Amino acid sequence: MRKFKTGWMMTAALCLVLVTALPVWAADVIKIGVIGPMNFMQGKAHWNGATMAAEEINARGGVKVGKKKMKIELVKADSNEITNVTDAANAMERLMTQSKVDFVVGGFRTEAVMAMQDIAMDYKKIFIGCGAATDELCLRVGKDYNKYKYWFRQTPIKSTFLGRTSFIHLATVGAILKKSLNLPQIKIAVVGEKAMWTEGMIKAAEATIPKMGMEMAGVWQPSPVATDVAAELSAIQRSGAHIVFTIFSAAVGITFARQAGELKIPAVQVGINVEAQKDGFMQATQGMGNYVMTLNTYARGVEFNELTKPFVDTYIKRFGETPTYNAGTYDAIKYNLAPAIEKTGTLDADKLVAYIENSKYMASAGTVAYLKDAEGRPLHEIAWGPGYVTSVGVQWQEGELKGVWPNQWKATPEAPELTYKGIVPYKIPPWVIEAYKK
Repeated sequence: MRKFKTGWMMTAALCLVLVTALPVWAADVIKIGVIGPMNFMQGKAHWNGATMAAEEINARGGVKVGKKKMKIELVKADSNEITNVTDAANAMERLMTQSKVDFVVGGFRTEAVMAMQDIAMDYKKIFIGCGAATDELCLRVGKDYNKYKYWFRQTPIKSTFLGRTSFIHLATVGAILKKSLNLPQIKIAVVGEKAMWTEGMIKAAEATIPKMGMEMAGVWQPSPVATDVAAELSAIQRSGAHIVFTIFSAAVGITFARQAGELKIPAVQVGINVEAQKDGFMQATQGMGNYVMTLNTYARGVEFNELTKPFVDTYIKRFGETPTYNAGTYDAIKYNLAPAIEKTGTLDADKLVAYIENSKYMASAGTVAYLKDAEGRPLHEIAWGPGYVTSVGVQWQEGELKGVWPNQWKATPEAPELTYKGIVPYKIPPWVIEAYKK
């Protein structure tokens, strides 16, 4: 009995030592949840960008927190948000309660990100968005700062800025067509997938295009996962549109480009087509995606600053493809979160929020600073324009994705011209030239 009691006491003491030691071991790791649709290219880019950042930081010993170095541990969470908002909310809840992460990066579809945002805020965890563009995500910070202050946007620029940049692209291409093809007036067909994030952009297009001296040919809204848009394309061709202003983030971008190419619709595509941002676009469209132009964050050979080329080149070497904007998880971790932790010397969310919202730093996608609203309240929204993040306009030319904007762009009449290193001229598709040039 005495031997049994002694053995039991030794076992209990050993367990106590292990339990006591566990928090010490756990405290040497910073756990970052990476949440996104992992079976789709958007989620894969989330994971790839975060993986690169974590590996580079860990290779130098980790993040310095006070006097000690802490390694980054990534936790992958498949949100399945493209098809199911409930799955996304559940995935975020598991990151909070089971994985017990310190921070979260990622998110793609607005409807899902809003649900995930609420959960992260309830747990007071910093959530850096790397996919959803809707203005409301950051407007929430201004409206209810105490609840939503743990949210920051990293990429893309908000829908309003996406629209503004896309309208600049539209005006640029319209001017090229008008001059090159001797067209008296440019007609625009607006095609946006049925999704929450496109609503504001479609309304803005309807209001803005006439003010740009262009004519609206109509608005079409196919499903984000449509596999046949022949009816929409036939209607667009009948409308006499010279430009199709696209607003796509999902698979319909492939369908639309492929069928438009097959039918040789005499209208160029300009706007946003997330699927056209990736290297596999030409293969996915069976070679019919040539000359499609889209807003993008990265392009081979285009440099915003000295950080762009090392990131893009390493990403391509590591994963065999050009990063899409969702790979901005790299900037979120390496140039935003990790430096903030080192500067403040803490993982305390409130102290980090106070630091990050007033920071200005260089990242691979441009210089990041955070905006305030008219009353001076923080919005945790990234600034757009020359000297900050502008994005880039890219076009598929003979099977290669080239940067074509900004090319001698003047943001205001007084502003200096802006052209990034690696930008080339825009090209009009040959069949469009044949259809209109006299």
